[in-house]
Amino acid sequence: MEHLSALDAGFLEVEDSDPHISMAIGGVSVLDGPVPDFDELVTALTERLVTVPRLRRVLRTHRFDLEPPEWVERTGLDLRHHFRRTALPQPGDDATLFRAIADIFERRLDRDHPLWECWVIEGLAQDRWALVMKVHHCIADGISATRMVTGLSDNGASATTFATDINATDINATDINATKSAAATGAGRSLPLNPLDWGRGAVELSATATTVAARALRGTVEVVSGLVSPAAASSLNGPVSTLRRYHAARVSLSEVNAVCAAFDATLNDVALTAITQGYREVLLRRGERPDRTSLRTLVPVSVRQTEDLDTPDNRVSIMLPLLPVDRANPLDQLRLVRSRMSRAKSSGQKQAGSSVVGVAGLLPFPLTAWAVRLLSRLPQRGVVSLATNVPGPRQRLQVLGRDVVRMLPVPPIALHLRSGIAMLSYGDDLTFGIVADYDSAPDLDVLATGIERSVARLAELAAKR
Repeated sequence: MEHLSALDAGFLEVEDSDPHISMAIGGVSVLDGPVPDFDELVTALTERLVTVPRLRRVLRTHRFDLEPPEWVERTGLDLRHHFRRTALPQPGDDATLFRAIADIFERRLDRDHPLWECWVIEGLAQDRWALVMKVHHCIADGISATRMVTGLSDNGASATTFATDINATDINATDINATKSAAATGAGRSLPLNPLDWGRGAVELSATATTVAARALRGTVEVVSGLVSPAAASSLNGPVSTLRRYHAARVSLSEVNAVCAAFDATLNDVALTAITQGYREVLLRRGERPDRTSLRTLVPVSVRQTEDLDTPDNRVSIMLPLLPVDRANPLDQLRLVRSRMSRAKSSGQKQAGSSVVGVAGLLPFPLTAWAVRLLSRLPQRGVVSLATNVPGPRQRLQVLGRDVVRMLPVPPIALHLRSGIAMLSYGDDLTFGIVADYDSAPDLDVLATGIERSVARLAELAAKR
């Protein structure tokens, strides 16, 4: 029996707060045909999935949230119940595939069973088919969910080299972990003979802890300010319906890397700049004026250690940068994105999120559960979009000998965010998977095209430079 952490359980509370949302995340692998025998495929994938304990356990909750939910073993479970198959109508193009993805992810997972599904979609153009892995966010964050999707391949996630994380400077170290490490290191040493060394060590550890606390406090102020300060009124923020739309944009990692080298930017800076231009084109197409505060974006940041990559759970913090959707020049956009992300990292926003999660884990669970439910029911107006990034496998994958030619990420939307974007690298592709509310976002193609056009334009400028 395993209890959910406060962060894991928070995704259940958020889902319970709005009957129109599903907190499922996942990925889609497009493969070259022919489609293998369904029973053979199910048998092979089941053997690979049962190695993850949370995928063979059922969620048990307690009345009035008096205790944290827990994962429990249940005898007699037939995991074949979780495998589904469907076929696309002709011509089986991207538009019909995207519609099928939206249909699959807009429906909530059944909490009476393990919280995942695996879909086989047949009938894609060019004699291709797709494998869809859908899991509840309380099971895993983007990185561990991607490891699960990759684990379906013939060589498995543990044998796969993953691309450098887009927020590489954030993934393997936090100031809080550094402080813990310093304390642990000091605890493991023999006591120095010189009493002056005792005081010096205490002062150094105290200074580190004070610096971390000050940065976390400053970051907390910025995060809270971003949440309570309403964004400029636009159609990007508001209640959502039950139905979803899905679209994807694909750009070349080689071009992105060329832009990074030419303008001293990170891959994440370039990706967020492309998203900025995409949303700018959406607002202009809708006849709305892009404002400086129109696009405050929730950017999850991994705080997962390398040794925990294969542990399915949630280990993320957040940053809330304002993306410069009011600027038309692509280099201005890139410069501002870079400076604002640097400021968000140095100001302690990430540490603030980690601290809040850590404190929530120390409080009585009913208090945190009721607080999350109350806050998630309030109509927040400060954050407008979600942009999350996940490192994908470098080498090409196969499933039962079939080549994976494309991988598409699928994020959730909630809390009055009418659209969300997940970025996933695979081979030489960086794919932007976009989920949006069906009724309020009929123009996802404009957003996707704007992202692709932005990267192409920046690559042109990089080549000239």
